[in-house]
Amino acid sequence: MIAMPPMLSTHRRGAWGLRFPPGGVRSRLPTALLAMALALAACAAQLAPPGPAVAPPRETAGAFVMPDGMRLPYRTWLPDGAQGESPWAVVLALHGMNDSRDAWEYPGPALAEHGIAVFSPDQRGFGDTAVRGLWPGTQALVDDAREMAMLLRRRYPHARLILMGESMGAAVLMCLATSAHPPKADGYVLVAPAVWGRAEMNVFLRTGLWLAANLMPGLTVTGSVARVTASDNREALRRLSQDPLTIHDTRFDTVRGLVDLMDAALAAAPRFRAPALFLYGGKDELIPDRATAATWRELSEEPVRAFYPAGYHLLLRDHERVTPIDDILAWIRDPDAPLPSGADRAAAVWLQGQQ
Repeated sequence: MIAMPPMLSTHRRGAWGLRFPPGGVRSRLPTALLAMALALAACAAQLAPPGPAVAPPRETAGAFVMPDGMRLPYRTWLPDGAQGESPWAVVLALHGMNDSRDAWEYPGPALAEHGIAVFSPDQRGFGDTAVRGLWPGTQALVDDAREMAMLLRRRYPHARLILMGESMGAAVLMCLATSAHPPKADGYVLVAPAVWGRAEMNVFLRTGLWLAANLMPGLTVTGSVARVTASDNREALRRLSQDPLTIHDTRFDTVRGLVDLMDAALAAAPRFRAPALFLYGGKDELIPDRATAATWRELSEEPVRAFYPAGYHLLLRDHERVTPIDDILAWIRDPDAPLPSGADRAAAVWLQGQQ
């Protein structure tokens, strides 16, 4: 349910918030039609695809710079002494929807303590990027991830390169791993991938999304309408809410773009062959269990599935985050070994119960 913004108020006004002139229906009808046309024009779809390439991608002290000149600011968590030396592993960490480079404030330091360098960028359209709040398109997000991975591979040629994503970021990486030209990565860690595509939505959700995105693409919805719990860590949720880099009002055309991305990630599952660790929490209220189960069933046997019954969507920010973080560390060191927590065995049992 979406709160009605002031421009749509109907109190003592017409349906689009404009007063009608005196007169009969004949004089009011053209005005009403004009008002609707102006309102729809004001809410036209506004996307932010990349511009033409102007220079090779590069890395500065605080940002990845894409071929079209777009700066993607990043944060780093580096092991002690890693400023001048190569760490044994490097993680490119991609945040979720409306989040930012600050998404990895909990797992970043934990990984750095074990000798892993973490680079967490603002993805295009989010955080402090120039097109903040506008959807860049699935292909743009995938291409940016490829360029950033290649830049880190060039900087750390002898370290293991791990591509890690949470929610939307994980969906981007699923598309990247199954693209025509994936980067040379040593593995993927995908935390609660956003795979709630249209195939897993009911007809009412699909219809409502289509209507809103086509008739009112510029109107926004806030996350408060979802009424979900993303984590049991209230301090982490407070930090996310108060972070100036967090986006709180999401345009309908951006929501449609996210669903397009989730469609693509869901469709990528049968073609996913890269070494990977997929993680999912039993209390995830954002990505339905049926969507995750459908994705996991489509995967080959190679990716490792990990299920945490007490985990929420933001698994790596939960109070019990040490368990999945330890599993991630163990998997990066040895992808063929069983997970210390037994979450891989729990995943098999859970998936069997989803039949």
